[in-house]
Amino acid sequence: MPPRPRMLAAAIVAALALGAQAVPAAAADGPAGESTTTTSRGVEIPAFYTPPSELPGADGTLVRHEPLPLALSLPGIDGPLPGRATRLMYKSTDANGEAVAVTGAYIEPAARWRGDGPRPLVAVAPGTMGQGDQCAASMALEHPLQLNGQTVSVGYEDLSVYRLLLRGVAVVVTDYVGLGTTDRLHTYVNRVDGAHAVLDAVRAARSLDSASVTSESRVGLFGYSQGGGATAAAAELQPSYAPDVQLAGTYAGAPPADLTEVTRAIDGSDLAGALGWSLNGFLQTEPALRPIADRYINEAGQKALKDLSTMCVGDALFGYGGDSSTDWTKTGQSISDVIRAEPVLQTFLAEQRIGSLKPAGPVRVATGTSDDLVPHGQARRLAVDWCGKGAQVTYVPVLLPGVGSGLLNHFAPLLTDQGNAISWLTDRLSGERAGSNCWSMPVQP
Repeated sequence: MPPRPRMLAAAIVAALALGAQAVPAAAADGPAGESTTTTSRGVEIPAFYTPPSELPGADGTLVRHEPLPLALSLPGIDGPLPGRATRLMYKSTDANGEAVAVTGAYIEPAARWRGDGPRPLVAVAPGTMGQGDQCAASMALEHPLQLNGQTVSVGYEDLSVYRLLLRGVAVVVTDYVGLGTTDRLHTYVNRVDGAHAVLDAVRAARSLDSASVTSESRVGLFGYSQGGGATAAAAELQPSYAPDVQLAGTYAGAPPADLTEVTRAIDGSDLAGALGWSLNGFLQTEPALRPIADRYINEAGQKALKDLSTMCVGDALFGYGGDSSTDWTKTGQSISDVIRAEPVLQTFLAEQRIGSLKPAGPVRVATGTSDDLVPHGQARRLAVDWCGKGAQVTYVPVLLPGVGSGLLNHFAPLLTDQGNAISWLTDRLSGERAGSNCWSMPVQP
């Protein structure tokens, strides 16, 4: 089992990188007629996050919005720096074709856009935040560090958001299906749910009266890890699901494109708790999988799944880091063993595979060559698959030595490559043509 102090150090370093301070989560006044608040691990979830009983028909339609105070903000002559934020709730469609409310945030930058064309918009798909509602990325913009003795949540995605804002790019952040909203569990790494939430966030942002972006604004997608999977899936599904959202460029960093391989890699790792988030989400999306879960998951496993359903990344690192799924099954098999034994599970995970469709617009796939948490090989294979379909792919292997921790091997490329990724994306938003290095894939690591 990896030492807990090492995990704590990683969480603290991330928080310090954001300049965050620990603050309590305060309840907010909710919309008239709605319930007050709910609580998750001692954090009050504002009434804003409780969806109404009825949702609008069109995907991307705003359900409600309100001002969102940014924790890391300075006063400026023309308004707060780096921008003015709005909390959003918008309508989307889940993998089962059902209407679902999704929350997020739009930030209008104070900086002027200096590129070509009108101010562009980037949809940021957050990396793994957890499954508890208090982990939502929109809440992390207001409270970058939640630390109350019951939960540990670090808004590390704030860094990419602020870097984009400083370039004059408007940003919309999605919380994904079920993260923040109190009516259901977060469907972690669900390909369709993630893609739809990202694309509908763009639609919602463009409909805000206070937003400077319009349908004429170029659109980019930015995501790493879980976010990289969501943006990759969104680029694939955009032509069929959101033809009105034309993509100038998509960055997919460390995408979990093959969940069968990712499941094998995270089992026993620092982030073993993510197995529980995946199982919880899949059981919600596909109740027909429940009999299989009941047949294999023991009492300890059931308890872990329930516990993890309200946890953030920090909680999972401390509570389940290094644990093996063999402790969760009645047979002593790992979850990967169970998948191999159950064709229904194999089929379900195959449907989650990213790379079977040609993505819209140019894409940049980056993966750390030492990443053994979201394995490098399956991310590289996504680039190969897309190249084979004639996509415009920029493949970037991030060459870093392994350091003995899966979490750090996965997290380091996020920081090392982030500046280059943002520069590549802003070039696309300025109208510069993207190249492709598909020709070099045979010799790329």
